[in-house]
Amino acid sequence: MFIRTQSRQKPSLFPLRKFGQAFVLCVGLAIPFSSDAQAFEWSSYGGDEGGQRYAPFTQITRDNVAELKPVWTYQTGDLENKPETLPRSGLQVTPILAEGALYICTPFNEVIALDPATGEQKWRFDPKVNLNINPANNFKCRGVTFWRDENAAQDETCAARIFSATADRRVIALDAVTGVPCEDFGEAGQVSIDPGIELLWPGEMQITSAPVITQTAVVIGSAISDNARAQAPKGTVRAFDLRSGAPLWSFDPVVRDASAPYADTWSPEARESVGHANVWAPMSYDRARDMLFLPTSSPSPDFYGGRRLGDNRYANSVVALNGTTGALKWHFQTVHHDVWDYDLPAQPSLITLKKDGRDVDVVAQVTKTGFMFVLDRDTGEPFYGVEERPVPQTDVPGEVTSATQPFPLAPPPFVSQRMTEEDALGFVLFDKWSCQDRIKASRNEGLFTPPSLKGTILYPFTGGGANWGGMGFDPERKIAIVNGNQMAHLIKLIPRAEFKAEKEERGHDAEVSPQAGTEYAMSRELLMSPLGVPCSPFPWGNLTAIDLNDGTIKWQKSFGLANEIVPSPIDLEFGTPSVGGPALTASGVFFIAGTMDRFIRAYDIETGEELWHHKLPAGGQATPMLYELKGRQYVVIAAGGSGFAETKLGDYIIAFALPERP
Repeated sequence: MFIRTQSRQKPSLFPLRKFGQAFVLCVGLAIPFSSDAQAFEWSSYGGDEGGQRYAPFTQITRDNVAELKPVWTYQTGDLENKPETLPRSGLQVTPILAEGALYICTPFNEVIALDPATGEQKWRFDPKVNLNINPANNFKCRGVTFWRDENAAQDETCAARIFSATADRRVIALDAVTGVPCEDFGEAGQVSIDPGIELLWPGEMQITSAPVITQTAVVIGSAISDNARAQAPKGTVRAFDLRSGAPLWSFDPVVRDASAPYADTWSPEARESVGHANVWAPMSYDRARDMLFLPTSSPSPDFYGGRRLGDNRYANSVVALNGTTGALKWHFQTVHHDVWDYDLPAQPSLITLKKDGRDVDVVAQVTKTGFMFVLDRDTGEPFYGVEERPVPQTDVPGEVTSATQPFPLAPPPFVSQRMTEEDALGFVLFDKWSCQDRIKASRNEGLFTPPSLKGTILYPFTGGGANWGGMGFDPERKIAIVNGNQMAHLIKLIPRAEFKAEKEERGHDAEVSPQAGTEYAMSRELLMSPLGVPCSPFPWGNLTAIDLNDGTIKWQKSFGLANEIVPSPIDLEFGTPSVGGPALTASGVFFIAGTMDRFIRAYDIETGEELWHHKLPAGGQATPMLYELKGRQYVVIAAGGSGFAETKLGDYIIAFALPERP
């Protein structure tokens, strides 16, 4: 997670404001009828319940994609009505299409139904979230979820429901046709989540990802502020009855029972009090198997684990649960005893590959470290193999890091994992020398170098590698598309006695957090030159196609123009950090935005050739979605910018399509 505590001014995710702007967007695309396309609706956050972000559409091709034009634009009204609050938000929603309507949520958890042909508003519901709660991860809502009750009459109120979750920890059920709350769900249509501990401030815990629908339940995770304290809110995943909202089951990724399996991977103190290991990223569901897949995060706090010694299972893991009971089926841990904030940040992708001539259902999980772990869906066993390799060890008193970490044998990492002094960037010599001096003065032994008192280079930084946009997968070509970030953080542990002085000295240029209840506070800042340019080498963001027929990289290229970061009259193809994922089509064209240059782009999946781009009115840190209507394909994207990333703000939902033919 890249979540801030309340106790200081919040720095930006990518503090490049004087050089750049970014955007948040969501694109809608209309598509032709075919037997597959006609049956397909982008009715889940990731396109399907397994998060492939793929639509079986062929109308838009590499030959005609350059003709795409905006066909409608909808504005939520937040730009005009919430100008003071908008900088503390991000329009990161991916719309869904279900039974003839598009459904979106605003950063402030208003739910809106739109006509997919025109963008006209059908209805709007405002849960009236208190705008003063100061949510740790800013105001954002990445999606809503649709469910139809097959046992109800077609026209019965709330036979079809939209489920949404809020920044103030509510799960809300709405009638999909009218937007009216479903009175039989919880209390007057909503269930409030008890965090189980007194919060330091109202926004310490929130919900940002779309709920998941299993055979019997609506399931939610949570986003919790990092680094505020060790004894923090638990990262419990909760399931509620789809009709009544009654609690059905819960799963805590921290093993609390001393007699349970893997209890010895937690110190007794941690089993009693440690928090987090939450699921803030989207979950996936295999309906045929009734299996729910969770991407869990790091325990509290992120950068010092002396109060939670051990591997800390089931944190930093892909966890498979029975969707009906919540019972654990298997887990695979991608980072042991995480002290790097290397959460699993993205939805696990449920895909099918070939092995020895037979189909094998697997889970593909992209990570902040730049690894993709491919696991057998029934057992959790690695599909390509994983080996434990020795990694650098801590020199911090009280800390004990894992001697080894898991490294997948394939695919190769999709971002760089080590930056040397020679790699340091600089546009003039003194700039480069300054970066080299900062690297030289820090611990820098490659991936998994532990946080230290002198400062440690964390590369990739805590924003990824991959982030919550996740990967897209073409099930015919067996190609995965993932966008990666390649920037560096400087992480420093601060002895408790020095914390106040350090905080005063550094001010708000770095994130400084208390990690209360431990021996050390922490600071985290992007590794930047005196001119305000990242010290990490180009590209700062990339786009990678991974051929999962054999686990190799098919192509890789820089992603995004850096002109908004480094002003220039010519295009600077240095790549930029990006937030948001791809949307793929059967024709071999995929769409993606998320970069700081405010473009949405189309690429050829086979070659990586850019085929089309369009500049959005605001930042587009969101994942496009695809649908077809009356023989026409659409691409829809949310363009709202991000106060967190200090990019141009907006409130736009924009749909693109090819010109209508006479």
